[in-house]
Amino acid sequence: MKSARLFPFSLCAALAGCTAAPVIVAPAGLSPALPYEVAAEPGRHNGAEVIWGGMILALENRENGTEVTILAYPLDRAQRPLPEAGSLGRFIILLPGYVERHDYPDGLFVSLSGRIAGTRTGQVGEHAYVFPLVEAAHVHRWPSGYQFDRVQWHIGVGVGIR
Repeated sequence: MKSARLFPFSLCAALAGCTAAPVIVAPAGLSPALPYEVAAEPGRHNGAEVIWGGMILALENRENGTEVTILAYPLDRAQRPLPEAGSLGRFIILLPGYVERHDYPDGLFVSLSGRIAGTRTGQVGEHAYVFPLVEAAHVHRWPSGYQFDRVQWHIGVGVGIR
């Protein structure tokens, strides 16, 4: 009888253990601004702390650091990019020093925390585009196939006949 009363608590504890934890600790004063909002009003968001993510489009090593262009996607509770949800725009991660292309290949998904460091006007195809610049504090690189690692629930009822 005691086990019947403990079952709901055991179930809740087990389900809580299945919840994916965020990979980046959110800093105090985190801005909810999205890349396209920062591009539209750069002065309003300069210096804001953000947690963004997406897919790497390009990497360029420069004299004073590395720039990684990202196609932004919304993040789930575990801060994994959700490419099926649609793009939120583009932004550029600013990393100190030299970064090896092998470590940040095109198509890799990342999540990051950092501070908005202004914007830069560039081109996407033949269109002018405003890229938010993010000085990265932490970058998490997702392994290939991370999208398929999510816990999925299936409940079914059936009748079997022999």
